[in-house]
Amino acid sequence: MTSETLRNVVRLGWDVGGAHVKLAAFGRDGRLKAVRIAPCPVWKGATHLREAIRTLRAEFPGDAASAVTMTAEVADLWPDRRAGVVGTAAILIEELGTAPLALFAGPEGFVPATEAAAHADTIGSANWYATAAVLAHLLPGGVLIDIGSTTSDIIPFSASRVAARGFSDAERLANNELIYAGVVRTPVMALADAAPWGGRWLPLMAEHYATTADVHRLTGELAEASDLHPSADGGPKSAEASARRLLRMVGQDFAPQVLPAARALARYFAEEQRHRLSRAFDCVASAGPEETDLIVGAGVGRFLAARLAERRNLAYLDLAQVLTDDENLAREAADCAPAVAVGLLAAALTED
Repeated sequence: MTSETLRNVVRLGWDVGGAHVKLAAFGRDGRLKAVRIAPCPVWKGATHLREAIRTLRAEFPGDAASAVTMTAEVADLWPDRRAGVVGTAAILIEELGTAPLALFAGPEGFVPATEAAAHADTIGSANWYATAAVLAHLLPGGVLIDIGSTTSDIIPFSASRVAARGFSDAERLANNELIYAGVVRTPVMALADAAPWGGRWLPLMAEHYATTADVHRLTGELAEASDLHPSADGGPKSAEASARRLLRMVGQDFAPQVLPAARALARYFAEEQRHRLSRAFDCVASAGPEETDLIVGAGVGRFLAARLAERRNLAYLDLAQVLTDDENLAREAADCAPAVAVGLLAAALTED
């Protein structure tokens, strides 16, 4: 990003999560200029959140307006979600200074950060709604599947309408619109009870030995830039290290000659995750009056959404082709879709 481009940034879209903070920067012409992401383990303390926001914000003009959506309120740093919304808003107000700051409140639109307490129920975990709302204005209909590091969202939309049946996390979990499985941070023991090994089904050890990052690294589908948090054992992120961690799940030790079997084990876990996603998609799609014919994939794990569309013989659209026409930013924009989307929604509101 050149210094001239930086000076022309007038709006920032933020997705302040419990594991990452994502930022999208827009210029005076309304075009996306930059996308940034920083790991942020909010559960370890508010200091991490402050530092991530401060570091990302420092690159851009001080008077740039900010539009924010959040999921950081679900981190167990806070006693409850409402306190998390209010606490996160307070940090944003402090760290973003006097520049305009608005919080995204789903169907309520944008509200001042100072009114976070009054709108806590709609501000909390509404980032998925921002992405779906943008798509609803651009496409006639379909299902958005946003697969991140920790969770997956399955969101039906139609022309000018987000068609999700749930809004809160609890409602969306009940409707299969929120799946707590992503492609980086999810413990492997959450994917299955047992796995095939040596001609038998071995029960998995209920230990945080390996994560889905190890699974998708071994299958060759995970981009290394998508894995920003430490591995389960704090060790390297090589194929050998991932195989060692994954083999521990079935009580096995690593040796070079076992690597092919470890990759086969990874393919099994990846298939289990795809199967869970597929079942959830079927449930969501069955609620609509019309047959779903388009899947839009977003997030660092959208390769799973593409595979689902392929298996169902459905049209597939990568969100990288929608959010920007800058090829250099397209992948990052799709990886950080809610940050880009909330910035676009705020810009549209300003134009109106």
